[in-house]
Amino acid sequence: MSVKHALGYQNYEAMMKNQIFYIDKTNFIREWWDYADMVTLITRPRRFGKTLNMSTVECFFSNKYNDRSDLFEGKKVWEDKGLRELQGAYPVISMSFAGAKSGYNKEMGSEIRLDSIGAMKIAVKKIIASIYRSFKEIMKSEQLFDDDDREYFASVKKDMADETAATAISMLSMYLEKYYGKKAIILLDEYDTPMQEAWIYGYWEEASAFFKNFFVNTFKENEGMERGLITGITRISKESIFSELNNLKVVTTTSDKYASCFGFAEEEVFQALEDSGFGAHKEGVKKWYDGFTFGKYTDIYNPWSITSFMENNAEYEAYWANTSSNNLVSTLIQTGDAEVKKAVGDLLDGKNIVAPIDEQIVFNQLNGNTNAIWSLFLASGYLKIIDREPLVENRADSINYTLALTNREVLFMFRNMVKGWFGVDVAGSAYNDFVKAMLLDDVDYMNEFMNEIALNSFSSFDITKSAAENDHPERFYHGFVLGLMVGLQDRFEITSNRESGFGRYDIMLKPYNKEKDAAYIFEFKVFRPSKEMTLEDTIASAHAQIEDKQYEAALVAAGFLPEKIKKYGFAFQGKRCLIG
Repeated sequence: MSVKHALGYQNYEAMMKNQIFYIDKTNFIREWWDYADMVTLITRPRRFGKTLNMSTVECFFSNKYNDRSDLFEGKKVWEDKGLRELQGAYPVISMSFAGAKSGYNKEMGSEIRLDSIGAMKIAVKKIIASIYRSFKEIMKSEQLFDDDDREYFASVKKDMADETAATAISMLSMYLEKYYGKKAIILLDEYDTPMQEAWIYGYWEEASAFFKNFFVNTFKENEGMERGLITGITRISKESIFSELNNLKVVTTTSDKYASCFGFAEEEVFQALEDSGFGAHKEGVKKWYDGFTFGKYTDIYNPWSITSFMENNAEYEAYWANTSSNNLVSTLIQTGDAEVKKAVGDLLDGKNIVAPIDEQIVFNQLNGNTNAIWSLFLASGYLKIIDREPLVENRADSINYTLALTNREVLFMFRNMVKGWFGVDVAGSAYNDFVKAMLLDDVDYMNEFMNEIALNSFSSFDITKSAAENDHPERFYHGFVLGLMVGLQDRFEITSNRESGFGRYDIMLKPYNKEKDAAYIFEFKVFRPSKEMTLEDTIASAHAQIEDKQYEAALVAAGFLPEKIKKYGFAFQGKRCLIG
């Protein structure tokens, strides 16, 4: 049977059985076991083999596979005679929170939205309950378990109490140790998926409290655990759900540890291309898909892109970059300040940016914290490290990193994302015409443009008020218009959310040539039916705020005459807009 370059396989046993294209990463098992950390968290971008490695670990250690040494004969891990004795020797609890997110549910045949803490808890409790069902046979032992044990076991279901969910895995570990005489290995894949949902839908604090209890009971105060292994995309701040896990070893993309165990090295990619008859495409593949760096290891490729490339007969496409909706990335850019907009423009032009990076992602800092955004983009694989400042002993502040878009595939993703904001029919020249209309005080065209954009391109998610942020609609429109203005950065100093007078204006354009150009102040307001009757009232409220807060004070102090200061109010109601 020939090797198949098939997609979608994340189960190691199934890949071996069906002879699916596989690059041997079983040495990860030896490395992880030899390091002997009690609990390990490994972060990698999506589609980098995290789930497959977790499945490989389960197949190796789980006593469910105690007669399946054939799965590993000839693989790197089998070269270690000591480890051979451990194959199939432990009870293994393998979990994944991948399903704890909004999207299409095959079982229900409909879309689900985890837009509340209640919906999230139910999703996670279903996952825990399904794990219990897979071990239900052990409760048949009359010698080892009594009625109280069976009653607790039966109480673990989708409507269980939060306290039961928090202790369920630690209790299962102890049951398994009693039954098998060995402590359990606990695997948790995509641990941060529900936390990202919590941030998007605005219940971060409630979710943090729930998951903190779960992690403490599962990975710290668990006498039935042999070792724990956790994977995800981001390293969520230790001050949140990991605050009490002092036995946690964190391995991020900047660490050398396990660097060769996730993703494909260049020599592995080039050999795979040769074996598949695509050797002539090495340079093209390098331009499109190279660029990921883990620790000191460079030239790492995304497995999904390489496999897709070979399966599609050497067609160059943005395979990996298009495997998710990228809603979070798009929202952060659209609602970002002038610094974010300018930086994204530089990245799209092939330039580097410099920013301090904190690998401990604090999701509730993403609003208004530019550096947190770049940290998330780096962890997610959209940016790569070109250089960094040298470490200095006792240095208290952050280290600056030089960053760039990872590769051509990511560049195409970002370009298409930006184009998508404007819609097919209003991109290009119309965008430039809006800026020209503003400079000519053509308010009619500005209104025509903005309403066409809002009608055709603004999704209901973009403009609907989210619990994650009280002023989300205003921030979205603010960020969108700011994006239109960034093209004027050579002609104007563009600032946003800065103090002037007695408050903070939304956007200010200060011309470098005050004789030639006027200055501009923009204020954004979303229609509030409890306070206003019409969008014209909302415009009036925006202008009243500009005057009451004296936003023009900074411009007057810089020598601008009142007649050279243009003031615009932007009023929005759903997909309707009025500028005046």
